[in-house]
Amino acid sequence: MGRKRFITDSYPVVKKREGPPGHSKGELAPQLGEDTQPLGQEEAELELLRQFDLAWQYGPCTGITRLQRWHRAEQMGSNPPLEVLQVLKTHLEDPRFQYSLWHLYPL
Repeated sequence: MGRKRFITDSYPVVKKREGPPGHSKGELAPQLGEDTQPLGQEEAELELLRQFDLAWQYGPCTGITRLQRWHRAEQMGSNPPLEVLQVLKTHLEDPRFQYSLWHLYPL
């Protein structure tokens, strides 16, 4: 009897090419925020609102506007951030600011 056969014996051996110069397998991708342009005022405000949407301590955010959610959280004693209220009040007519991340997804 010969040597023990493996399933990999039935596939050809393929040598992998080297990556681009200066790249090694052990390197990590740049962290978010590294080598990126600073956020503009509007993008920073939208990011603040996204973080508010993802904060579970203020209750669910589906089916209501961000302003309604902020007021509900305040009534429940959750102390929502005042910065969120200021941003929402400055952009009352803009749906990008008023609706949560999930408003386009059906329940």
